[in-house]
Amino acid sequence: MTTTSDATTTDTTATATQAPPSAPSPDVTAAVHAIARRSQAAAPKIATATRATKDAALHALADALVASAGDIVTANAEDLERGRQNGMSAGLLDRLTLTDERIEKIADALRELAALPDPVGEVVRGSTLPNGLRLTQTRVPMGVVGMIYEARPNVTVDAAGLGLKSGNAVILRGGSAAASSNSLIVKVLGEALEAQGLPADLVQSIDEFGRAGAVALMGARGLVDLLVPRGGADLISTVVRESKVPVVETGTGNCHVYVDAAADEDMALEIVLNSKTQRVGVCNAAETLLVHRDVASTFLPRVLPALAAQEVVLHGDESVQATAPSGVAVDPADDEDWATEYLALELAVKVVDDVEEAIEHIRRWSSGHTEAIVTNDLAAADRFIEAVDSAAVMVNASTRFTDGGEFGLGAEIGISTQKMHARGPMGLAELTTTKWIVRGNGQVRR
Repeated sequence: MTTTSDATTTDTTATATQAPPSAPSPDVTAAVHAIARRSQAAAPKIATATRATKDAALHALADALVASAGDIVTANAEDLERGRQNGMSAGLLDRLTLTDERIEKIADALRELAALPDPVGEVVRGSTLPNGLRLTQTRVPMGVVGMIYEARPNVTVDAAGLGLKSGNAVILRGGSAAASSNSLIVKVLGEALEAQGLPADLVQSIDEFGRAGAVALMGARGLVDLLVPRGGADLISTVVRESKVPVVETGTGNCHVYVDAAADEDMALEIVLNSKTQRVGVCNAAETLLVHRDVASTFLPRVLPALAAQEVVLHGDESVQATAPSGVAVDPADDEDWATEYLALELAVKVVDDVEEAIEHIRRWSSGHTEAIVTNDLAAADRFIEAVDSAAVMVNASTRFTDGGEFGLGAEIGISTQKMHARGPMGLAELTTTKWIVRGNGQVRR
């Protein structure tokens, strides 16, 4: 079995092992904490800004990125060449790649953010108490949000845009794999902010301090309000385990597609191919296909050759191997395959007896990201929705839709698989907290 993950092929930022990261030097700690203090000083300027000011800034950032696209692509080419020399997988190279078209789409995501309602000031709930006190729970910015991620220069822009619209300053650690791209992007964004009369310190990078800088950021409790890791399993687990700053955990994407006995096989074929092959190096790509035994004899001879034609390496159980048409290679699957987020053109395939066995398999092996069922049986769909405990559950749709942009949230800062205040795609609302505002006319507690 060939396994490729973010953590094994790229700079995992804090550490790529389960050993505690080494403490940063006093100089690095002081430098990172100084950056955090500048973020704290800048944050109130965006926290109290009007929506018009924030939206104008988002459009300015988008325009600046497009104007600098040529230079950004050139810088990105340096990262790509370094990645190839370091043996980076095809899926991760795809995540790392920036083109003029992709930069335009990244800029469009900023413009879409500008069109969304401002979450700051939204009243979540309110009431008037019997004593006349008027209560409102109101959304307010987090303050300073840190991001630790890898090989994703688009996240640099997404984090900056989401931070700006939600009234937060952001501190970014993007990993060595995208160092050239991120350095230039942060510079372009900072200059665009200053041109709008806003502090460049609203978007800062600590990439120059390497892994030691990430560890210092994890220790900056009181200076950083929230930390979001985004990347491979080792990176995420390290940040969750070692950070003194509150963390929202974004999980890996061991996503499943289950083709039920009552599935429309033409629909199922299209959904499976899209979920697996539309873009492989992303967390919402399918990694396991489950097929009901009653349709295995008709569906597998269609889907396996179609996947193989897309150069997907197949790992299957005995039933899948026995049903595979001549000329379609299926390697034996084991527990490691069921547990793997391939992030590559690989797929584990299993035949199950019914929806209950599919649910049981997903409960055991899923990372809690996204699962899909393809069926025309309403009862089976409802049972799947009810029993599958993941951040997103799809019925007759590709797993690839679990995305902030696709959900109409604008860009996303990550997809949370935990069950705290944020679950699923993290958009603007998830980068806010709330405060209680109490208005009275002289009431005192008796």
